[in-house]
Amino acid sequence: MAPTTAPYGTWKSPILADLITQKTIGVAEVHVDPVTNEIYHGESRPSEGGRIAIVNTKARQDVFGPDWNARSGVHEYGGSAFAVRDGVIYFTDFKTKRLYAIKSNNPEAVSPANENHRFGDLNIHPSNSHLVLSTLEDHTKPAPEDVVNTLVVINTQTQSLTAIAQGADFYSTGRFSPDGTKVSWIQWHHPDMPWEGSELVVADFDASSVAVSNSSVIAGKPGDESINEAFWASNKTLVYLSDKSGFYNPWKYDVESKSNSPILPNPVEKDYAEPAWLLGASRWTALDDSTLLVSPTTNGDASLGLLRIDSGEFAEIKSPYVNLGAVHGVTSTSAVFVGVTDDTPAALIKITLPNAVSPSSGSIDNAVFETLKETSSAASTISRGLFPKHQSIALEIPGSRAPLHVMYFPPTNPDYSGGKDGELPPCVLNIHGGPTSRVAPGLSWTATYFTSRGWAWVDVNYGGSSGYGREYRERLRGNWGVVDVNDSMTAAQQLSARGLIDGKRVAIRGGSAGGYTVLAAVVTHPLAFTVATSSYGISDLALLASDTHKFESRYLEKLIGGTLKEVPEVYRERSPVFHANKIRAPLLILQGSIDAVVPPGQAEAIVKQIKERDGKVEYVLFEGEGHGWRKAENIKRALETEERWYAEVLRLS
Repeated sequence: MAPTTAPYGTWKSPILADLITQKTIGVAEVHVDPVTNEIYHGESRPSEGGRIAIVNTKARQDVFGPDWNARSGVHEYGGSAFAVRDGVIYFTDFKTKRLYAIKSNNPEAVSPANENHRFGDLNIHPSNSHLVLSTLEDHTKPAPEDVVNTLVVINTQTQSLTAIAQGADFYSTGRFSPDGTKVSWIQWHHPDMPWEGSELVVADFDASSVAVSNSSVIAGKPGDESINEAFWASNKTLVYLSDKSGFYNPWKYDVESKSNSPILPNPVEKDYAEPAWLLGASRWTALDDSTLLVSPTTNGDASLGLLRIDSGEFAEIKSPYVNLGAVHGVTSTSAVFVGVTDDTPAALIKITLPNAVSPSSGSIDNAVFETLKETSSAASTISRGLFPKHQSIALEIPGSRAPLHVMYFPPTNPDYSGGKDGELPPCVLNIHGGPTSRVAPGLSWTATYFTSRGWAWVDVNYGGSSGYGREYRERLRGNWGVVDVNDSMTAAQQLSARGLIDGKRVAIRGGSAGGYTVLAAVVTHPLAFTVATSSYGISDLALLASDTHKFESRYLEKLIGGTLKEVPEVYRERSPVFHANKIRAPLLILQGSIDAVVPPGQAEAIVKQIKERDGKVEYVLFEGEGHGWRKAENIKRALETEERWYAEVLRLS
């Protein structure tokens, strides 16, 4: 049957909000029992209020009942909320904040009762499994400047805590060596974020006294060199990622010679890690003492490969996955990861390699990939012809030859063909949060929701985004609200000039830091965007500086170029709330009622300003939601409201 010709943006699509929310889950984290090789994953479920259940992956069985939520509140963003060893699972419950052990079916509390404590990044001692290493964030005094972060060992038999590292502002990635005699961790200090400058520490550990000695900073430098994803490949070798070359490249530390060296023969312009927003992120793993499974990113697109620790030999593994995460070894020839392709949503994947394979074998094209857990049952019911293939495009920043990275997804629906009379598609210009983050390639349900209806979708990885090296990240230093805003406008203009989108029908949208960029963009360039949506976005930088959580409490100093006291005029100039009279694009604002990162007052302030001058604005407050939507009904409502808003403004029938 010949496709129907209909105006872009009006196509009928089988991808409904209900289908996305009711049949979709997320894989929040993955862990492999190092003794039994059993695989477990944390499953975030929008249909259950967004709680995270721990699942035995092979048995497809929850390890606890519906009243538990394995989620950490450290840094507000959490991550690494459970760990497993020899069949015993330790997890932190989001409601009670305590640590629990699961040895049969019933969780038992193994940490002191204290609602002010938050645990995360758990690691179990290899020979004394009642000792659990954890980041502890103490909110006894809740003001950001009074919250205390330490690295502790929890004795789960006595329910006692012993601090083994304190004094730095933040700790993460605490890891015992395989024999348990050494411990490593990453620490950093204000005003750095972990990707700006951090330190890797190694110390001797005595399990009998639960004490460390001979601690030493072995890599990293405040403000200059960031360390990421450190773990023990063997008792002798600690591997880690450093961006001292300008990209996160792999390094190793020999504990016997106390020496550091790069694993690769020469630095490469590839990022082997993402910025450490979440605890416990893992883009690489050890398969044995000498071989690593890695997933470096080149210009935003990920690959998969084997890397020799001793020689730096690398062999690419032929793989359909364009983005990977949660990489964990299972055996010497197998591992698990969360992977996504252009036409399949994220899934928990097991990779099995040929027995004799090694990096010196050259490229590997016979790896076996097995899907252990899909994140969407809807995908199998939908024609793959509805899924757009991403195009990574390097645009050019005006006045320079420097690249501006975007991903373009064309309108895609096999039942329809283009518009009429040379019509170009309307565009959703998506601005990611962070801002030190990125949109990775791969199937996105939200993007597909729009492209299947005849919209073009563009992800703008503006200057400041990750995945393109430190220099690209630092384009935003001192220029938040300037570089990101100008890059967004440039993306719309240049894609329009290439005939890929209708430049007169551009909907700009973003959440959190992306929401701020949206607001700043419609203030700075009021005629560049036709309609806008800001989800939990910042409107007053001074309020953000005085009313946010510890992890990001000094983030603005480098993004803006100084403290509020030092450059108050810059904070005011870049705060959209003080320039709302310039906004011409109809604006939709979506906000969570219990958002601790960007409180509702931020949204309500700019809504008030726009209404006072009779501007077109709609405000939707989601009760019980924080920084983003976790509940299925709210994910659905937000998506449908946004689509309806664009159709109304653009008069799409």
